[in-house]
Amino acid sequence: MDLRSAQLFQHLASSLNFSKTSEQLYVSPSTLTRIIQRLEDDLGVQLFSRDNRSVRLTPAGVRFQQFVKKYLEDWHQLQVDLSLTSNELQGQLRLFCTVTASYSHLPDILDKFRLLCPRAEIQLTTGDAAVALDKVKNDEADVALAVYPPNLPLNMAFTSIAKLPLQLIAPVVPCKVNDLLNEMPIRWQDIPMIVPEHGPARSRLDQWLKAENFSPNMVAKVEGHEAMVSMVALGTGVAVVPEPVVQHSPVRERVRTVALDYQFEPFDLGICMQSKRLHEPLMRAFWQIAAERK
Repeated sequence: MDLRSAQLFQHLASSLNFSKTSEQLYVSPSTLTRIIQRLEDDLGVQLFSRDNRSVRLTPAGVRFQQFVKKYLEDWHQLQVDLSLTSNELQGQLRLFCTVTASYSHLPDILDKFRLLCPRAEIQLTTGDAAVALDKVKNDEADVALAVYPPNLPLNMAFTSIAKLPLQLIAPVVPCKVNDLLNEMPIRWQDIPMIVPEHGPARSRLDQWLKAENFSPNMVAKVEGHEAMVSMVALGTGVAVVPEPVVQHSPVRERVRTVALDYQFEPFDLGICMQSKRLHEPLMRAFWQIAAERK
Protein backbone atom coordinates (compact mmCIF):
# COMPACT_ATOMS: atom_id res chain seq x y z
CA MET A 1 0.00 0.00 0.00
CA ASP A 2 1.46 3.36 -1.03
CA LEU A 3 1.00 6.61 0.89
CA ARG A 4 -1.50 8.09 -1.59
CA SER A 5 -3.73 5.01 -1.41
CA ALA A 6 -3.69 5.21 2.39
CA GLN A 7 -4.66 8.89 2.31
CA LEU A 8 -7.50 8.27 -0.13
CA PHE A 9 -8.84 5.34 1.89
CA GLN A 10 -8.68 7.32 5.14
CA HIS A 11 -10.57 10.26 3.65
CA LEU A 12 -13.21 8.00 2.14
CA ALA A 13 -13.58 6.11 5.43
CA SER A 14 -14.35 9.46 7.06
CA SER A 15 -16.55 11.01 4.35
CA LEU A 16 -18.29 7.82 3.20
CA ASN A 17 -18.86 9.68 -0.04
CA PHE A 18 -16.93 8.81 -3.21
CA SER A 19 -17.82 12.09 -4.93
CA LYS A 20 -16.72 14.22 -1.98
CA THR A 21 -13.40 12.38 -1.58
CA SER A 22 -12.75 12.60 -5.34
CA GLU A 23 -13.39 16.34 -5.34
CA GLN A 24 -11.50 17.24 -2.17
CA LEU A 25 -8.43 15.07 -2.85
CA TYR A 26 -8.27 15.91 -6.55
CA VAL A 27 -8.65 12.43 -7.98
CA SER A 28 -11.14 11.17 -10.55
CA PRO A 29 -14.00 8.95 -9.31
CA SER A 30 -12.83 6.09 -11.53
CA THR A 31 -9.29 6.29 -10.14
CA LEU A 32 -10.59 6.34 -6.57
CA THR A 33 -12.75 3.30 -7.26
CA ARG A 34 -9.79 1.41 -8.78
CA ILE A 35 -7.58 2.20 -5.78
CA ILE A 36 -10.19 0.97 -3.30
CA GLN A 37 -10.75 -2.17 -5.39
CA ARG A 38 -7.00 -2.82 -5.47
CA LEU A 39 -6.80 -2.50 -1.69
CA GLU A 40 -9.71 -4.91 -1.33
CA ASP A 41 -8.04 -7.36 -3.74
CA ASP A 42 -4.73 -7.17 -1.88
CA LEU A 43 -6.42 -7.76 1.47
CA GLY A 44 -8.92 -10.30 0.18
CA VAL A 45 -11.82 -8.60 1.96
CA GLN A 46 -14.50 -6.04 1.21
CA LEU A 47 -13.74 -2.70 2.91
CA PHE A 48 -16.89 -0.82 1.96
CA SER A 49 -20.52 -1.86 1.65
CA ARG A 50 -22.10 0.13 -1.19
CA ASP A 51 -25.60 0.55 -2.58
CA ASN A 52 -27.41 3.28 -4.52
CA ARG A 53 -28.03 5.37 -1.42
CA SER A 54 -25.12 4.94 0.98
CA VAL A 55 -21.55 3.85 1.59
CA ARG A 56 -20.58 2.09 4.84
CA LEU A 57 -17.46 0.56 6.28
CA THR A 58 -17.56 -3.20 6.71
CA PRO A 59 -16.13 -4.72 9.93
CA ALA A 60 -12.95 -5.42 7.96
CA GLY A 61 -12.99 -1.82 6.78
CA VAL A 62 -13.20 -0.53 10.36
CA ARG A 63 -10.20 -2.69 11.32
CA PHE A 64 -8.24 -1.50 8.28
CA GLN A 65 -9.14 2.12 9.08
CA GLN A 66 -7.45 1.74 12.48
CA PHE A 67 -4.35 0.33 10.78
CA VAL A 68 -4.22 3.10 8.16
CA LYS A 69 -4.71 5.81 10.80
CA LYS A 70 -1.66 4.55 12.73
CA TYR A 71 0.31 4.14 9.49
CA LEU A 72 -0.32 7.76 8.48
CA GLU A 73 0.41 9.04 11.98
CA ASP A 74 3.71 7.10 12.07
CA TRP A 75 4.63 8.44 8.62
CA HIS A 76 3.88 12.00 9.69
CA GLN A 77 5.89 11.59 12.90
CA LEU A 78 8.82 10.27 10.87
CA GLN A 79 8.67 13.42 8.70
CA VAL A 80 8.68 15.55 11.85
CA ASP A 81 11.61 13.66 13.36
CA LEU A 82 13.65 13.93 10.18
CA SER A 83 12.92 17.64 9.82
CA LEU A 84 14.41 18.20 13.27
CA THR A 85 17.76 16.95 11.99
CA SER A 86 17.72 19.41 9.08
CA ASN A 87 18.94 23.00 9.19
CA GLU A 88 15.71 24.06 7.47
CA LEU A 89 12.15 23.12 8.35
CA GLN A 90 10.52 21.08 5.63
CA GLY A 91 7.46 18.96 5.01
CA GLN A 92 3.89 19.48 3.84
CA LEU A 93 1.43 21.90 5.43
CA ARG A 94 -2.22 21.50 4.42
CA LEU A 95 -4.14 24.77 4.79
CA PHE A 96 -7.88 25.39 4.58
CA CYS A 97 -9.64 28.75 4.39
CA THR A 98 -12.34 30.62 2.52
CA VAL A 99 -11.69 32.12 -0.90
CA THR A 100 -11.81 35.62 0.62
CA ALA A 101 -9.36 34.76 3.41
CA SER A 102 -6.96 33.33 0.83
CA TYR A 103 -6.29 36.86 -0.42
CA SER A 104 -7.35 39.04 2.53
CA HIS A 105 -5.55 37.51 5.54
CA LEU A 106 -3.52 34.52 4.42
CA PRO A 107 -0.95 36.20 2.08
CA ASP A 108 0.72 38.22 4.83
CA ILE A 109 1.15 35.08 6.96
CA LEU A 110 2.38 32.98 4.04
CA ASP A 111 4.91 35.62 2.96
CA LYS A 112 6.62 35.46 6.35
CA PHE A 113 6.22 31.68 6.59
CA ARG A 114 7.90 31.15 3.22
CA LEU A 115 10.87 33.24 4.34
CA LEU A 116 11.22 31.18 7.51
CA CYS A 117 10.48 27.79 5.92
CA PRO A 118 11.40 28.01 2.21
CA ARG A 119 11.44 24.22 1.79
CA ALA A 120 7.96 23.69 3.20
CA GLU A 121 5.31 22.49 0.74
CA ILE A 122 2.02 24.38 0.99
CA GLN A 123 -1.22 22.66 -0.03
CA LEU A 124 -4.11 25.15 0.05
CA THR A 125 -7.78 24.20 -0.15
CA THR A 126 -10.62 26.73 -0.10
CA GLY A 127 -14.24 26.25 0.88
CA ASP A 128 -17.09 27.19 3.20
CA ALA A 129 -16.04 28.80 6.49
CA ALA A 130 -18.64 26.70 8.32
CA VAL A 131 -16.65 23.48 7.76
CA ALA A 132 -13.18 24.83 8.60
CA LEU A 133 -13.01 23.30 12.09
CA ASP A 134 -14.30 19.96 10.81
CA LYS A 135 -11.52 19.90 8.24
CA VAL A 136 -8.93 20.08 11.02
CA LYS A 137 -10.85 17.74 13.31
CA ASN A 138 -11.14 15.08 10.59
CA ASP A 139 -7.46 15.47 9.63
CA GLU A 140 -8.34 16.78 6.19
CA ALA A 141 -6.28 19.91 6.93
CA ASP A 142 -3.39 20.64 9.27
CA VAL A 143 -4.29 24.30 9.79
CA ALA A 144 -7.46 26.28 9.09
CA LEU A 145 -8.36 29.94 9.10
CA ALA A 146 -11.58 29.69 11.05
CA VAL A 147 -14.10 31.71 13.02
CA TYR A 148 -14.00 31.05 16.76
CA PRO A 149 -16.99 28.80 17.53
CA PRO A 150 -19.34 29.03 20.54
CA ASN A 151 -17.80 25.85 21.95
CA LEU A 152 -14.21 25.19 20.89
CA PRO A 153 -13.33 21.49 21.31
CA LEU A 154 -10.78 20.87 24.05
CA ASN A 155 -8.39 19.20 21.61
CA MET A 156 -8.29 22.30 19.36
CA ALA A 157 -5.93 25.28 19.66
CA PHE A 158 -7.03 28.70 18.40
CA THR A 159 -5.25 32.06 18.13
CA SER A 160 -7.10 35.17 16.98
CA ILE A 161 -5.75 37.26 14.08
CA ALA A 162 -8.61 39.66 13.21
CA LYS A 163 -12.12 40.86 14.07
CA LEU A 164 -14.52 40.81 11.11
CA PRO A 165 -17.64 43.05 11.25
CA LEU A 166 -20.84 41.68 9.73
CA GLN A 167 -23.37 43.64 7.72
CA LEU A 168 -26.73 43.17 6.08
CA ILE A 169 -26.45 43.75 2.34
CA ALA A 170 -29.06 44.32 -0.36
CA PRO A 171 -28.89 44.64 -4.16
CA VAL A 172 -28.28 47.97 -5.88
CA VAL A 173 -30.39 47.15 -8.93
CA PRO A 174 -34.10 48.09 -8.90
CA CYS A 175 -36.02 44.99 -7.81
CA LYS A 176 -38.78 43.74 -5.54
CA VAL A 177 -36.31 43.45 -2.65
CA ASN A 178 -35.60 47.18 -2.72
CA ASP A 179 -39.28 48.03 -3.12
CA LEU A 180 -39.94 46.18 0.15
CA LEU A 181 -36.96 47.80 1.89
CA ASN A 182 -38.26 51.25 0.94
CA GLU A 183 -41.52 50.68 2.81
CA MET A 184 -41.83 52.27 6.26
CA PRO A 185 -41.90 50.52 8.57
CA ILE A 186 -40.03 47.65 6.91
CA ARG A 187 -41.94 44.38 7.10
CA TRP A 188 -38.90 42.18 7.64
CA GLN A 189 -40.93 38.99 7.50
CA ASP A 190 -41.64 39.75 3.83
CA ILE A 191 -38.04 40.52 2.78
CA PRO A 192 -36.50 37.66 0.74
CA MET A 193 -33.45 36.39 2.62
CA ILE A 194 -30.45 34.36 1.52
CA VAL A 195 -29.20 32.40 4.51
CA PRO A 196 -26.20 30.17 5.22
CA GLU A 197 -26.87 26.49 5.82
CA HIS A 198 -25.08 26.51 9.19
CA GLY A 199 -22.04 27.84 10.98
CA PRO A 200 -21.20 31.14 12.74
CA ALA A 201 -22.95 33.32 10.14
CA ARG A 202 -26.17 31.37 10.62
CA SER A 203 -25.98 31.75 14.40
CA ARG A 204 -25.50 35.54 14.05
CA LEU A 205 -28.52 35.71 11.74
CA ASP A 206 -30.62 33.66 14.16
CA GLN A 207 -29.67 36.00 17.01
CA TRP A 208 -30.91 38.98 14.99
CA LEU A 209 -34.15 37.24 14.06
CA LYS A 210 -34.76 36.42 17.70
CA ALA A 211 -34.02 39.99 18.78
CA GLU A 212 -36.40 41.41 16.15
CA ASN A 213 -38.95 38.63 16.75
CA PHE A 214 -39.79 37.63 13.17
CA SER A 215 -39.55 34.56 10.99
CA PRO A 216 -37.49 35.05 7.81
CA ASN A 217 -38.74 34.67 4.27
CA MET A 218 -35.93 32.33 3.22
CA VAL A 219 -35.60 32.12 -0.56
CA ALA A 220 -32.23 30.33 -0.68
CA LYS A 221 -29.81 28.42 1.56
CA VAL A 222 -26.23 28.85 0.39
CA GLU A 223 -22.83 27.46 1.38
CA GLY A 224 -20.11 30.10 1.27
CA HIS A 225 -20.29 33.85 1.89
CA GLU A 226 -18.91 34.67 -1.56
CA ALA A 227 -21.85 32.92 -3.22
CA MET A 228 -24.27 34.77 -0.95
CA VAL A 229 -22.90 38.14 -2.08
CA SER A 230 -23.29 37.10 -5.71
CA MET A 231 -26.92 36.10 -5.16
CA VAL A 232 -27.67 39.42 -3.46
CA ALA A 233 -26.07 41.27 -6.40
CA LEU A 234 -28.51 39.47 -8.72
CA GLY A 235 -31.47 40.86 -6.76
CA THR A 236 -32.45 37.56 -5.12
CA GLY A 237 -32.64 38.90 -1.58
CA VAL A 238 -30.69 40.27 1.36
CA ALA A 239 -27.98 38.49 3.37
CA VAL A 240 -25.77 38.87 6.42
CA VAL A 241 -22.10 38.53 5.45
CA PRO A 242 -18.65 39.52 6.79
CA GLU A 243 -17.49 42.94 5.63
CA PRO A 244 -14.21 41.69 4.03
CA VAL A 245 -16.17 39.34 1.78
CA VAL A 246 -18.05 42.30 0.34
CA GLN A 247 -14.90 44.41 0.04
CA HIS A 248 -13.08 41.74 -1.98
CA SER A 249 -16.06 40.60 -4.05
CA PRO A 250 -15.95 41.21 -7.82
CA VAL A 251 -19.61 42.29 -7.57
CA ARG A 252 -19.16 44.67 -4.62
CA GLU A 253 -20.41 47.64 -6.69
CA ARG A 254 -23.73 45.86 -7.13
CA VAL A 255 -24.56 45.52 -3.43
CA ARG A 256 -25.13 48.04 -0.66
CA THR A 257 -25.24 47.99 3.14
CA VAL A 258 -28.62 48.23 4.85
CA ALA A 259 -28.57 50.44 7.96
CA LEU A 260 -29.87 48.67 11.07
CA ASP A 261 -30.39 49.62 14.70
CA TYR A 262 -29.10 46.13 15.52
CA GLN A 263 -25.33 45.42 15.63
CA PHE A 264 -24.15 41.94 14.72
CA GLU A 265 -21.48 40.30 16.88
CA PRO A 266 -18.28 40.36 14.78
CA PHE A 267 -16.44 37.23 13.77
CA ASP A 268 -13.24 36.38 15.64
CA LEU A 269 -11.05 35.07 12.81
CA GLY A 270 -8.05 32.99 13.76
CA ILE A 271 -5.76 30.05 13.16
CA CYS A 272 -6.94 26.65 14.32
CA MET A 273 -5.07 23.34 14.63
CA GLN A 274 -5.10 20.25 16.81
CA SER A 275 -3.49 21.02 20.18
CA LYS A 276 -1.38 17.86 20.13
CA ARG A 277 0.42 19.11 17.02
CA LEU A 278 1.57 22.46 18.40
CA HIS A 279 4.97 20.94 19.25
CA GLU A 280 5.70 20.07 15.62
CA PRO A 281 8.29 22.51 14.22
CA LEU A 282 6.45 23.36 10.99
CA MET A 283 3.10 23.82 12.75
CA ARG A 284 4.68 25.83 15.56
CA ALA A 285 6.41 28.13 13.05
CA PHE A 286 3.10 28.85 11.26
CA TRP A 287 1.33 29.37 14.60
CA GLN A 288 3.89 31.86 15.87
CA ILE A 289 3.83 33.89 12.66
CA ALA A 290 0.03 34.05 12.71
CA ALA A 291 -0.02 35.02 16.40
CA GLU A 292 2.34 37.93 15.69
CA ARG A 293 -0.23 39.31 13.22
CA LYS A 294 -2.64 40.36 16.00
